Amino acid sequence: MPQSPGPLEGLRVLDLSRILAGPSCTQMLGDLGAEIIKVERPGAGDDTRRWGPPFLADRHGRPSPESAYFLSANRNKRSVTIDLAQAEGQRLARRLLERCDILVENFKVGGLACWGLGYDDLKERRPDLIYCSISGFGQTGPEAARPGYDLMAQARGGVMSITGQPDGPPTKVGVAVADIVCGLYAACAILAALRHRERSGAGQHIDLGLLDTQVAWLANQGLGYLLTGEVPRRAGNTHPHIVPYEVFATTDGELVLAAGNDEQFRRFCAVAGKPALALDPRYATNAGRVEHRDTLVPELQALIATRSSAEWLRMLDAAGVPCGPVQNIAQVFEDPQVQHRGMRVDLPDPHHPDREIPQIANPIRLSETPVRYRSRPPKLGEHTGETLTELAGLSPAEIAELRGRGVI
Repeated sequence: MPQSPGPLEGLRVLDLSRILAGPSCTQMLGDLGAEIIKVERPGAGDDTRRWGPPFLADRHGRPSPESAYFLSANRNKRSVTIDLAQAEGQRLARRLLERCDILVENFKVGGLACWGLGYDDLKERRPDLIYCSISGFGQTGPEAARPGYDLMAQARGGVMSITGQPDGPPTKVGVAVADIVCGLYAACAILAALRHRERSGAGQHIDLGLLDTQVAWLANQGLGYLLTGEVPRRAGNTHPHIVPYEVFATTDGELVLAAGNDEQFRRFCAVAGKPALALDPRYATNAGRVEHRDTLVPELQALIATRSSAEWLRMLDAAGVPCGPVQNIAQVFEDPQVQHRGMRVDLPDPHHPDREIPQIANPIRLSETPVRYRSRPPKLGEHTGETLTELAGLSPAEIAELRGRGVI
C-alpha cells in the first residue's frame, strides 16, 4: 500500500539554523512531510557534527564526523554548503529562498541583516514568507544581542533553581530541554503562521527566545509564585502539591509512587496492608498529606523498602495505583511498551548498505498522514550540487566554479 503524503508535503523550508533548537524544529517539520534544505558552512557545518563522543562508527569501527548529537536532530533534510559571508553565497541563499515557504534561523540578532537576509530585507519581495528567528533573548530588549545557550536559559529561566535535592546545588535537566522546548514552540508557531497565510496570503516574522520559552514552561511553579509571592525551592523527586508523589527505594531498586488523589492513596494503603494510614486524620486528604509529609513519607519509605520493585509494581498495578519503575536509558529501549510503540527507528544508510542509523522516533501519531522517515541525517554538503541545480538552476560548470572559489 503506498504511503500517504505527510501533512506538510509541498512545503519547503530553508533551514539556516544549527545546534539544537532550530534543527529540532525543522526535523519536526521534516517528519511531517516538509522538504528541509539545511544550509551549512563549507568545511565545518553545524557545530554539533563535532560534539562528541559518541560518534557514528564506520564498518571498521572508526568514528566518522557525525556525532550522536547531530544525528538526533537532523533526519529528513538535505545538506547544502554555502558560505553566507560571501556576497555570492548570499545571492545563492536568496535564489533558494524564492522556492521556499519558510525560513528558520538562529543567528545572533541582526546577523543575517548584515548580509541582506533579514526579515525586513526579504518581506517586500516575499510578503508570503514565514520567517522564524530563534535566539537566546529574543529580537528586542536590552540583552537581545547577547548569545544564548541551553544551560544559560535553564539557569536564568529558573528551572535549575527548582531542580535537584533540597540540600544540593541547582541542577540542570539531563537533556537540553530549553533548546528542545523552544524548537517545539517554533514548530507550533510556524504551523499557526501557515494557517494565517492560508486565510490571508500574508507571511510574518516569528520571534522566539530561549529565555522566554523557558519562563513560559515554568507552569504551576511559576504561577504558584505569581499567586503567593513565595519562591519555589528545590524538592528533589518530591512534588510540592501532591503526597505521595516521589521515588521510593525497594529491596532491589527504585520505583515511583504517584497517588494523585485520596482514593488512590486509600488503595495503596490497602495493598500495603496498612489501611489505617488512610483513615488517619492527618493523611486522609491530600492537603493533610502535604502538610504532614515529614511524618508520612518516612513511614512509606520503611514500608516500601520491604519488597522488591517487581512485587510492588504487580500489586499496585492490579489495584489501579499509579506507579512505575525508575529505568536507565538502556532499560527504556528494552521496555516492552516502548518497543511496541516503535520508539526506536533504524534508517538505511545509502553510503554504507551494511549498516543502519538508529533514531529516536517522533511520538506524533496521525491516523491518516503518519510521520515518515525518508532519509538519514545528511553528510555535510551531500546535496549541494543537486539542490543548486534543481532549485537555483545552476549548471555543472557554475557549480564547479563556485566550489573552486569556496562559495559552496
